[in-house]
Amino acid sequence: MSQWSQVQQLEIKFLEQVDQFYDDNFPMEIRHLLAQWIESQDWEAASNNEAMATILLQNLLIQVDEQLDRVSQEKNLLLIHNLKRIRKLLQGKYHGNPMHIAVIISNCLREERRILAAASMPVQGPLEKSLQNSVVSERQRNVEHKVSAIKNSAQMTDQDVKYLEDLQEEFDFRYKTIQSLEQSDKNSVLIKQEMLALQAMLNTLDYKRKEVLSKIGRVIHEIDMLMSNMLTEELLDWKRRQQIACIGGPLHGGLDQLQNCFTLLAESLFQVRRQLEKLDELLTRLTYDGDPIPVQRPQLLEKVNFLLYNLFRNSFVVERQPCMPTHPQRPMVLKTLIQFTVKLRLLIKLPELNYQIRVKATIDKNVSTVSNRRFVLCGTHVKAMNMDESANGSLSVEFRHLQPKEMKSSAGSKGNEGPHMVTEELHSISFETQVCLYGLTINLETSSLPVVMISNVSQLPNAWASIIWYNLSTNDPQNLSFFNNPPAATLSQLLEVLSWQFSSYVGRGLNSEQLNMLAEKLMGQQVSYNDYQLSWAKFCKEHLPGKSFTFWVWLEAILDLIKKHILPLWIDGYIMGFVSKEKERILLKDKTPGTFLLRFSESNLGGITFTWVDQLENGDVTFHSVEPYNKGRLSALPFADILRDYKVIMADNVPENPLKYLYPDIPKDKAFGKHYSCQPNEVSKPSDGGGKGYVPSVFIPVSKILNDSTDPHSPSDLLPMSPSVYAVLREHLSPTVIETALSSPYSTD
Repeated sequence: MSQWSQVQQLEIKFLEQVDQFYDDNFPMEIRHLLAQWIESQDWEAASNNEAMATILLQNLLIQVDEQLDRVSQEKNLLLIHNLKRIRKLLQGKYHGNPMHIAVIISNCLREERRILAAASMPVQGPLEKSLQNSVVSERQRNVEHKVSAIKNSAQMTDQDVKYLEDLQEEFDFRYKTIQSLEQSDKNSVLIKQEMLALQAMLNTLDYKRKEVLSKIGRVIHEIDMLMSNMLTEELLDWKRRQQIACIGGPLHGGLDQLQNCFTLLAESLFQVRRQLEKLDELLTRLTYDGDPIPVQRPQLLEKVNFLLYNLFRNSFVVERQPCMPTHPQRPMVLKTLIQFTVKLRLLIKLPELNYQIRVKATIDKNVSTVSNRRFVLCGTHVKAMNMDESANGSLSVEFRHLQPKEMKSSAGSKGNEGPHMVTEELHSISFETQVCLYGLTINLETSSLPVVMISNVSQLPNAWASIIWYNLSTNDPQNLSFFNNPPAATLSQLLEVLSWQFSSYVGRGLNSEQLNMLAEKLMGQQVSYNDYQLSWAKFCKEHLPGKSFTFWVWLEAILDLIKKHILPLWIDGYIMGFVSKEKERILLKDKTPGTFLLRFSESNLGGITFTWVDQLENGDVTFHSVEPYNKGRLSALPFADILRDYKVIMADNVPENPLKYLYPDIPKDKAFGKHYSCQPNEVSKPSDGGGKGYVPSVFIPVSKILNDSTDPHSPSDLLPMSPSVYAVLREHLSPTVIETALSSPYSTD
């Protein structure tokens, strides 16, 4: 079943998450129509290879053309129209930057895998629960309801101001009519009655002026209360959800809803401002003793302007945090002289502001960092916000060509001297602009979450650990001295984040048993880990007992191994991975001989091994584990092929494959058959080997087990011979001769 087919079977709450990241940058129609072809391409590799990305973009357009031909024959007018529009959009948008669409599609596929993994997990962790509780959802609905009510109130007040204007015009006309009469006419009874009527109208005007000012005051108060309480909480919650999403957590939505609220409130405030301007205009035409307008209007206008200033300042947000396109799963880690992207949005979407706001990016502006290193941003660091680049029409700007460059340090000091490791130094990228609208000038400034600057890719794992720890431990967006005294983290929350590293990076999270093993590795065996606190040093700086590496370095090496060498097997769930040797033997001891499981090495970085159970002639159970396979060996031979072809040579016995059933009882070929690179019997005859008549060869992993040993002596010897040739040797040579050959100085042992 394709990944897209699995996505379509998800519950509605997960489908809503999928819907959030498909837009005109990569339309869902294309994802649906070309599902299998899209999933069969290596978009991640293309995101770092322009030539490969160019070819993939061309092939994508060819695939779209083929779909167009098909639907044209079916006379599906709506689909024909949409596909033509999409093809034109894709070609126009990515013709000059094919790597960009490779990054987008790679990210979409990865997010689908993360959502599928989240949907398969039995329970949510404490962090995810806190972000998705019913109180937050109820507050979101209340904010939207109140904003709508405020908008309606402002519009109703517009009608009251219009009525007041009409009433005053009538009064003004009748008053001027009387004033134009001769003095003798003014003493008539009718005129005196008209004067009484005008006095009554003036009383009504006074009442209506007070009423309008009161209504305007109530609207302003409601906006003030909403901004001070619920809207501020909503914005802070969104920023917290963004932090969690950056370290692998659930996708954060809600920014479009916030934009709608901010925009409606801004429109309401400008509407109230126009109402106050209209009252000022009415004041210049008519005033009187006790007139409420000159007393109340200045205060109300000052309050409106104050609220507009605050609303605009809060609406300037970093929509997508700084990230190198080459490492989309590692945001906020930036390498010197490597381009990164960052996107900002103004949540107040007004047509008058399109292309009128220019944003400038700087690094470490007016910020005292704990680092002696200083950086500047190279590339296009000033751009205008617009509504054309975003698929949803938001007022935003995306910087795509910024590069951090380290400044030369002053004489007598070294740039890397400081109280912290480079990967613990936090920096800030700031953005500033100015809004000029309707006579108001508002300076805006915002900053990214803290970033870590590295100069070598080998520093990336520890830099990412710093990003994880910071965003897990605090919602302070600018605590650059955080690692002066980093707080401890709750183990239960940390384990949840570690599971996210696997679900976001390699497509499958960790279950409770796997997380318990990691907890044991961090803390030792405990009755309960729920309230346990773990220090930063224990996570990333102190070596594991008896090892030359830290816990994080060990875990990161496993992630890298999965990503590059055993990803399909991991996604299928056939790698138990995190299980101790003791637990491994408990699981296998009662199983059928030949049952095996796969686990990650605890003593070697980035290693995977397998252990199988066997039964001796006397009925005793024995276990065999091979030396871990690392990325070097797995680069030469796929792991699924190793499991298929693995042979053991027992003393005085012929070679045989001891691996029969994947724990608990899955036939090996049923579990891994679809991942075999070829069938072992598909070996060419000498005459088929090309013009030179060579016999094609394959590597076969072979171990030998001595009578007095329970573990293979040379676990990953590779015999450079074909299976057919090896079978011939078995027919003509004794096991002793084969064993002698394996032990020769020319063998690969």
